[in-house]
Amino acid sequence: MRGLIKLGVLIILLILCIQTTSAISVASVSIDPSGSLTPNTPVTVSFKIEAGDFPNNGEIQFFTELDDAIWTYTIIVNGIEVNQAPAEGGHNLAITGFLLSYKTNDEVSVRVTLEGVAPDVTQSSNKTLVRVTEIDGNNKPVTSSQVEKTALVVNTGEVTSTIESSDAELQVYRIHIDEKAALGIDTSAAEAKYNEAQQEIDSARSRSTSEYAEVTSDLTAAKTAIEDGEIALDKAWAENEIATAQVPINNVDAIIGWFKGNTSTANDQQLPTIITKREVAVGYLSNANDNIADGKYAQARQKAQDAFLKANESYTEALARQKQVSSWGIPFPNLGGSVFIVLGIVAVILVVVGVIIYRKRSQWDELG
Repeated sequence: MRGLIKLGVLIILLILCIQTTSAISVASVSIDPSGSLTPNTPVTVSFKIEAGDFPNNGEIQFFTELDDAIWTYTIIVNGIEVNQAPAEGGHNLAITGFLLSYKTNDEVSVRVTLEGVAPDVTQSSNKTLVRVTEIDGNNKPVTSSQVEKTALVVNTGEVTSTIESSDAELQVYRIHIDEKAALGIDTSAAEAKYNEAQQEIDSARSRSTSEYAEVTSDLTAAKTAIEDGEIALDKAWAENEIATAQVPINNVDAIIGWFKGNTSTANDQQLPTIITKREVAVGYLSNANDNIADGKYAQARQKAQDAFLKANESYTEALARQKQVSSWGIPFPNLGGSVFIVLGIVAVILVVVGVIIYRKRSQWDELG
């Protein structure tokens, strides 16, 4: 007998400990207007809650960050409206389980309408339009059935400020393009990116403040175009430095060719030093090209400048040596023999010419 009593008490305790949860579902949510909002914009949110076999000691709680909120709801049982509650104001609303508890087989639902206005914001941010939370008999939220709908409320002054900031960045970029163009740098790729950024900013400026997502997308695209343009400008600058460094290398190559093209200067004692400096410059230039390929444009410019200085040093020395050698007389071209052989041939020709002239004068004297 005692065993049966203990078993009965245990069963009662288990029943008391078991809390029934309904796991409500929220459906047919409608938000007007949809998308982002500006402060003081009227907003209407409507939805339906399927309550199921809702526990008597439970509760459904509602919350909104809309200002001037007005709640209205109607309880529907088996398709029939049985309780249309009066409108209630405030950020919070609660429907007790007592109002939702019906027979187990009854279909219970709640149709809810919320009206309010978007709040003022110091900066654009997401605000809760409505949050629906089921509370169990222990006054704990049933998180598995919680539903929340939010919307971005836009600070219109912030939108204007952001557009102006993007436009200021574009003007700085314009200055960078003009500066490089004045240096003779190819700015065509940078100009294309400038035009692209300008179009995106103009698009953002033409939109209404409620199109915050679209404005943000436009300005993001403009920022990307400016960044890509700066990279293109940096690359063009590096390429221009390389082209500049190539000029003295070409010049010294021409003088080195002049020296080697003449037998009398091919082995000039200063030529190896000139050539060595030229090779160092070529090495710097090769490094500069490698840096461009790796996207390291600042390093490429530095190497190109080093190449220019070394090549110019080689060219200056080569030019000075060429002038010095030329002051001794124009070097004989390489005729495939010694310069002394050439001199000998010239001497023989002069002797023959002299003999001929001498004989003719002798004949003139005899006739005289």
